[in-house]
Amino acid sequence: LEVVFNLFPILKSRLNQKAGTLSGGEQQMLAIARGLMSRPKLLMIDEASLGLAPRIVSDLMQAITRIREEGVTVLLVEQNVHYALKIVDYAYVMETGRIVLEGPRDKVANDERILKAYMGM
Repeated sequence: LEVVFNLFPILKSRLNQKAGTLSGGEQQMLAIARGLMSRPKLLMIDEASLGLAPRIVSDLMQAITRIREEGVTVLLVEQNVHYALKIVDYAYVMETGRIVLEGPRDKVANDERILKAYMGM
C-alpha cells in the first residue's frame, strides 16, 4: 500500500472516499494502483489519458514511467501518441485494426508518417 501511496499521493488522502466519487484522473490512478497491489510482472493499461486534463495525463505518464523503472513491464494502449512515445521502449501503430508500423521508440517517433499524422509536422 505504501508503494501505491508513494506513486499516487492523492489516493492516500482519499482513502475513505468511495471510488465512484473520485475524479476521472483519480479513478484512473486507483485502477492502476489496484493492478499494482498484486505485484505484477506485466501491467496492461488501456487508454490511460482518455478524457483527462493535460496535467493529470502528465502525472499519470510520469507514474507509468516510474512503474517501468521499478521493473514492471507495461503494455500501454494509448491514443495520445505524443505522451506514449515519450515513455515506451517499443511501439506498434495501428490504423483501422491493422499494424502499420512497429519498432523501437526512436524509429517510430521519427517516421515521416507519424510526424505528419500525429505530430502535426
